Amino acid sequence: MGYQLISADNHIIEPRDLFTNRMPTKFRDRAPRVVAGADGGDGWTWNGKPPARTFGIEAIAGRGSRISGYKWEDILPGNYDGAAHMADMKSAGVDAAVIFPATSIEAYVEEDREFALAAIRAYNDWMFEDFESVDPKRIVGLGMLPVDDGNEAAIAELHHCLKKGARGFFIPAFPHKPYYDTSYDPLWKEVAAAGVPVCLHRTFGGKNPAGGFQPNVPGVNVGGTVIRFFSSIDTLTYMVYTGVFKRHPNLRLLAAEVNFGWVPFWKQTLDQCFEQQKSWARFPIDSQPSAVLGKNVFVAVLDDMVGFDFVNKDPQLADMAMFSVDYPHSICLWPDTATKARTITAGISVAHRDKVLAGNAARVFGLQ
Repeated sequence: MGYQLISADNHIIEPRDLFTNRMPTKFRDRAPRVVAGADGGDGWTWNGKPPARTFGIEAIAGRGSRISGYKWEDILPGNYDGAAHMADMKSAGVDAAVIFPATSIEAYVEEDREFALAAIRAYNDWMFEDFESVDPKRIVGLGMLPVDDGNEAAIAELHHCLKKGARGFFIPAFPHKPYYDTSYDPLWKEVAAAGVPVCLHRTFGGKNPAGGFQPNVPGVNVGGTVIRFFSSIDTLTYMVYTGVFKRHPNLRLLAAEVNFGWVPFWKQTLDQCFEQQKSWARFPIDSQPSAVLGKNVFVAVLDDMVGFDFVNKDPQLADMAMFSVDYPHSICLWPDTATKARTITAGISVAHRDKVLAGNAARVFGLQ
């Protein structure tokens, strides 16, 4: 089928019975579940205690902007039902969407690793057997990889999901070891051989060594949103400079919801520092670092007008950018998605527009 508009960054809220139905019997009494919170809304708990925050801005696009306090019945069915999700996308002119996990990422910080791996498997099976199976040509679910549990476990989950049709995988922003560590090489080799990308999403997943931010402090709450647009720079820089993509030339990585107005300066600095310091730095790469952009490294972008203005000066940006709707978050490019897509790409060529709005995502995620 022909794709005109693909979102490389959509979200869900897992169905309330996912873990109680799908986890092994021995875990079901303490499986994650939806319970009432102190504010009268509903939310997920992983320890049996009331949720730290109930459903709100992450699940209610087009219906409100309260940070929390919504009951399960209030949130969009497109959060947990594949058919409803795609109905919302089709109504907005979106042909396909890449789906990131939600509460399931708590498995990355769960101390009981057997329990955590069971939760990851439960999520992955639900995503491919239920949510994505509604329309595999339009829904690209990301399988979660247990990167902190050793290569054997991660590669086993990779192949488990591939057998179910996975075309992309989620990895946490804060793994126990940085992704440039050579201990990941067996995993990257398998991922590259499978021809599927791995995907990061801002500061999503794992334990932030800096402790995160305080969302209830005025100014800090929204400040965290601003800062997270720059959150992938460390990971991408170190992976490029340490030769991860030289060792695995077919490995592809998407950093989602980070925009790309910052990329021209980063790209300039990446190449400049390489040239200035290569006499002593013992780089394990021998070609221009920025050559990996659009080949190995990609970003998902929203209405970043600074970034789109740069495309005319640097066409490489059009090779590495994928459009993001960010449904069903309260601040997203839905429901008037098609109009916004036309507006933000009005100043670039048709060829560049087609790459950003659909072509790059179709190429990287194998949509045909």
